[in-house]
Amino acid sequence: MQETEPWTLVRLCYALLASVALALGFIGLFLPLLPTTPFILVAAWAAPKGSPRLHRWLLSHPQIGPLLHAWHTNRAVPRRAKWLACITMSVSWIGMLVMGMNWMVLGVMALLFISVSTYLITRPEPVK
Repeated sequence: MQETEPWTLVRLCYALLASVALALGFIGLFLPLLPTTPFILVAAWAAPKGSPRLHRWLLSHPQIGPLLHAWHTNRAVPRRAKWLACITMSVSWIGMLVMGMNWMVLGVMALLFISVSTYLITRPEPVK
């Protein structure tokens, strides 16, 4: 009996992580400083380990499913998603500049956003 308890706890943790990541991804649709895509990817990674039902829902979702399939099979990102991510990061950085953020924070965020943008741009596009 004790052997199944850690698995249950681990599974619960993965399910909780997937659910929280999905919720944060949804909130990120409305808040420009909170990115959506990384949270959806975390949810897609954690869901099969914790909640097969949530995993099936993600894969069958009309907007999220095809993107996840392209990512899982070819590490591909659609051009529109690349553009949207880069524009959103740029607008977020400009927003931080206008809000008067510390130059150190602006520098770190610029390096982070440039790194993420470079990674995204170099990913292949899904084959249709």
